Amino acid sequence: MTDRRIRVLIADDQMMVREGFSVLLNAMPDIEVAGEAVNGREAVAKVRELSPDVVLMDIRMPELNGIEATREIVAADSTSKVLVLTTFDLDEYVYQALRAGASGFLLKDASARQLADGVRVVAAGEALLAPSITKRLITEFSKLSETPRLMPSAQAAYGDLTDRETEVLVLIAQGLSNGEIAERLVVAESTIKTHVSRILVKLGLRDRTQAAVFAYEARLVTPG
Repeated sequence: MTDRRIRVLIADDQMMVREGFSVLLNAMPDIEVAGEAVNGREAVAKVRELSPDVVLMDIRMPELNGIEATREIVAADSTSKVLVLTTFDLDEYVYQALRAGASGFLLKDASARQLADGVRVVAAGEALLAPSITKRLITEFSKLSETPRLMPSAQAAYGDLTDRETEVLVLIAQGLSNGEIAERLVVAESTIKTHVSRILVKLGLRDRTQAAVFAYEARLVTPG
């Protein structure tokens, strides 16, 4: 068990938002704000400089928006996880940010506890997926295109998934945890963890959030 605190970079062009989040997060014993950025370009530079565990990324910023900044951070193979901030949940830009590699999203009016818990979840390598909101979000915007817009890295490898891996992928997209999937399929949770890891590797995806987006775009999960 490590005592190292979770290091967070706050990227938002509004000073009051940055200061407010800094106060809330620095009050947590296991979290520290490592830095701030006022636009997407600075966020990308600060990630290279500071290597934070989590980036709280506003979507609408000058010079480089949060979507492009997220894409650059992911493309650089950074270990930093991006948690997108938005003012309302059914936001097409959030969907684009998830496709770009963000690990989840939070509403800007989240409570201090929700904010801290979100940072902890993403820092631990999990995806911050509120199943009801995320399903609506992905469904709303993936159905806008009649042709699935699969991520290029995943499209070519889709056929490599086994039947069981495809089954697990569908359950991930439905918002089930590893424990819930294990219970549903009557196998050990460690077995599900192995399946999830193999799915991500085969499809070249960053985390469970991208796996969920992929499942919807591949029409493995249909709007309901």
